[in-house]
Amino acid sequence: MNDDGRARLAVAEAAREVERGRMGRRQFLTLCARAGFAFGAASPFACRSRTGTAPDAGAVRATAGAGSALEPGAQRQFLTEVGRSFAGTTLRVVTEDTPPSVATREIMKEEFEQLTGIHVVWEQLPLYRALATISADTARRAGTHDVFYLDQGWLGRFVDDTLDHRALLARTDLAYPDYRFDDILPTLVDGVATYRGRLMGIPYDIPIFIMMYRRDVLGELGLPVPTTMAGYLETVRAVHRARAPRVYGTTAQWTPEMIALECNMTAWLWGHGGSILGRDGRPAIADERAEAAMAYMLELGRYMPPGVTSWGWDEEAASFAEGGAGLYISWSEQFSKLDDPRWSKIVGLAEAAPCPRELALRPAADCSFGETPGVSHQGGSCLAVSRYSRHPEAAWIFLQWATSRDVTARACVLGGGGSPIRRSNYEDPRVREKAVVGVGTTRHFEVTRDAIERRMGTEPHFPGWATLSFDYSIELGKMVTRQQSIRATLARLARLTERAVAEAR
Repeated sequence: MNDDGRARLAVAEAAREVERGRMGRRQFLTLCARAGFAFGAASPFACRSRTGTAPDAGAVRATAGAGSALEPGAQRQFLTEVGRSFAGTTLRVVTEDTPPSVATREIMKEEFEQLTGIHVVWEQLPLYRALATISADTARRAGTHDVFYLDQGWLGRFVDDTLDHRALLARTDLAYPDYRFDDILPTLVDGVATYRGRLMGIPYDIPIFIMMYRRDVLGELGLPVPTTMAGYLETVRAVHRARAPRVYGTTAQWTPEMIALECNMTAWLWGHGGSILGRDGRPAIADERAEAAMAYMLELGRYMPPGVTSWGWDEEAASFAEGGAGLYISWSEQFSKLDDPRWSKIVGLAEAAPCPRELALRPAADCSFGETPGVSHQGGSCLAVSRYSRHPEAAWIFLQWATSRDVTARACVLGGGGSPIRRSNYEDPRVREKAVVGVGTTRHFEVTRDAIERRMGTEPHFPGWATLSFDYSIELGKMVTRQQSIRATLARLARLTERAVAEAR
């Protein structure tokens, strides 16, 4: 076994040590980052919080409609004929425990398994355990699992461990009826499922930055919804001056040494016309645009609760849901929880809006390794058929079904305002019906779609990026806690970036 395989097994063993209480979580995250795997969440040890519970059989059937395999039609016929030719097969799927996964698994029990006779063992795990499971499987090339959940930040590490999904899409004998791959938003195909031109999987999950604000607070203070970087900062200041400490201007995910901090930083970097890399892999992180972005970021920090340097995105969202901030920019998947009275004190008072316009925007052609600047930082994932699967054809049938037009729309409805990956998801009447205040709302979806199609920012994709992004968070942690100046931080980031790119070549 080569060094890469041993590093993957070390990650798997470390996860077991965490569960046994023999390794601290911070030590585990450091080990993962050094092995080339990083986490966007400050706490990948808990399942992603969701509203509601898993839907029951009645709820699953109530969402079935045209195009559902529960109804007579081409989809049902395909699963009962082509799918049933694999009856008796057991597929193993491993994903993070996310709202779309919970909903899709329940639909699967009533629909996919019943019609095909294929048994699916779907493990839904905290993200760190999902990574450990995939790492061990690919290190040994065991083929224990047939379908993997891959965070977009891991694409470069697993590129040789998945099948070419364009070749699978060309299999007319296995083509799911009305699948329409071109219905999947192209920016997601490029940003969360493609590595150096190779389609590694099918987009599945798309947390992306949008702006969320308190309609009541801005209204009472006579403040407009900001549309520019300058306007955003001014609104934050105005809220803070009028309402702090009861309501701070904004909030953040600024835990040092956690990738959530790097995610937050990139929004401001890209929003100021900067980027991590320039042409030919040269570091751009220390230029004047980056310096202006860091100054802007630290200025925002003056109007945040003191706890932000110990928060990841869940704690950040909780502070907003408690009523502790006037507006903030963060992951779209958090919005539906703001309408859930079991979790939120501001039900019906939060609104979604596009992130403020970038001061300037560096073209992707002037960056490297697929970096695409855009203030709406994305953290998506894909589902991929393992190269080592013993049942690749059955796995591909399952994967098409799970990411089909009908199932993804129903996962949005049943999964607490889940992750819409297709154009048709936004137009589906079942999804539109949920665009009202209430548990599982989809009333932020139009803003989400705009962010995906026009504003999406994607980090560089190369094998060393996960480790480098962790290093970024260490240095940025020193900056936000005022232990290191902006210039010293950016100079350090430039040196680290130069070294990482050299190793990637």
